[in-house]
Amino acid sequence: MKVLLINGSPHQTGSTNEAVWEVGKALEDEEIDTGAFWSGNHPLAGCIGCGFCVKAGRCCYGDRVNMFLETAKDYDGFVFGTPVHFATAAASMLGFLSRAFFTDRCTG
Repeated sequence: MKVLLINGSPHQTGSTNEAVWEVGKALEDEEIDTGAFWSGNHPLAGCIGCGFCVKAGRCCYGDRVNMFLETAKDYDGFVFGTPVHFATAAASMLGFLSRAFFTDRCTG
């Protein structure tokens, strides 16, 4: 089994990254392979329902969501980490997840 650890913070080596790696250490103790992915620090828009992914097999925005989907093909499970700036997950991570899940659903 392989699990991908996703750091959804704009800070590549901050506390969110440390938190997902704590989970990663526990997984590795159970002999589960882990990998890492950082969502980056550029603005991430949410899904606009344009249908581009249905036709092209990828999201219309040429950013890290498409990179994540390519990487994710090799993994069985995922751990998503995100900062909480005020009462909910960071908006950038919610947009990332919305687009990644919708694109994946539309492209099979």
